[in-house]
Amino acid sequence: MPQRIRVLVAKPGLDGHDRGAKVVASALRDGGMEVIYTGLHQTPEMIVNAAVQEDVDVVAMSILSGAHMTMFPRVLELLKEKGVDDVIVTGLFGPGTDTRDIVTYIREAVAQKRGA
Repeated sequence: MPQRIRVLVAKPGLDGHDRGAKVVASALRDGGMEVIYTGLHQTPEMIVNAAVQEDVDVVAMSILSGAHMTMFPRVLELLKEKGVDDVIVTGLFGPGTDTRDIVTYIREAVAQKRGA
C-alpha cells in the first residue's frame, strides 16, 4: 500500500484571510491526503518546525498579502539549514482553480519526488 501524502497547509505573515486555505485543505483530505493546517499568522520558522515535526511531503503556503517574495525564500532557506531537501514547497493556487487540479498537481509532484 502506498504511503499517504502528508501536506502542511500554512498561512504565513499577517494575512488574515484563510477561507481558500481551508477549502484547499478539505479538498486534499477528500483526495486521500493527510493535511496539517497551521492556522493564521505563521512565521517561516514556525512553518519549517511544523514541517519537520510532522514529516511532511509538501509545504503548501497561502499568501494573499504580497509577502511571497519574502516568505518563500525564507522557508526554503530554513529547510536547507535543517537539512531537509526532500520537501516540496508550493504556493496555493489562485481563485477559481478547480480543487481537483490542485489534488492532481500534489499527487504528481510527490510521485515524481518519490520516483514512482
